[in-house]
Amino acid sequence: MNILDKIIANKRVEVAGRKKLISLDELTSFPLYNRPTYSLKEFLLDPARTGIIAEYKRKSPSKGVINDTATVEVVTGAYAKSASGISVLTDEDFFGGNIADLELARQNAIPILRKDFMVDAFQIIEAKAIGADVILLIAACLTKKEVKTFAELAKSIGLEVLLEVHNEEELGHICDAVDFVGVNNRNLKTFEVNINTSLELIHKIPRDKLAIAESGISSTDSIVTLRNAGFRGFLIGENFMKEADPAIAFAKFVNELNTKLV
Repeated sequence: MNILDKIIANKRVEVAGRKKLISLDELTSFPLYNRPTYSLKEFLLDPARTGIIAEYKRKSPSKGVINDTATVEVVTGAYAKSASGISVLTDEDFFGGNIADLELARQNAIPILRKDFMVDAFQIIEAKAIGADVILLIAACLTKKEVKTFAELAKSIGLEVLLEVHNEEELGHICDAVDFVGVNNRNLKTFEVNINTSLELIHKIPRDKLAIAESGISSTDSIVTLRNAGFRGFLIGENFMKEADPAIAFAKFVNELNTKLV
């Protein structure tokens, strides 16, 4: 059993437990459930923004603890100043995140992606209830039918949908309800990273879906290369979170990027 298989098996047990604690009716009564959402598409196309979707995560299966001292309030507050979106890990067992992290990040007026392993419609309703604007669907752990069902549900309640792929075959999971196609340069089965994965797949992504490059982006030069290739979003997490002060690391990165995009 590879890492992804272990995560998914654990996630199914976790979600089953949460479904026993709270009902869908209760989730839809949460104050945040009926709030107007922010559009990640609009923020990604805003020339005043960087295109960066900056991530808050404490640890990962491949690197262990990345940063367990920087608070979600400070880090996401800094991200919100010029990022196009914020990604918040809500998986606890493997990434050290939780729902409360996203709720705290929601204090910022910027699109928030709930980064988790979606295996049940319950999680989509829950995402809206805790303040998310966008959900992630991972092609590697969902069937084409599940992607379509989950994406349509998300759209029906006002959420945007990011479909994550890792190879050409998974592009077959794209459906009308998907807003963005993210190419993860990290193989979720081996956790090896290769940024060329994005460059190889960009021309095979439908033009009506904004393309987002994910993982392994550690330099502003990489963003320039990816932008020139056609990507409009750049999901970056570890590069900032590995620093003692992710807020400062993000600000420096943005300043350097802006000098290259003039």
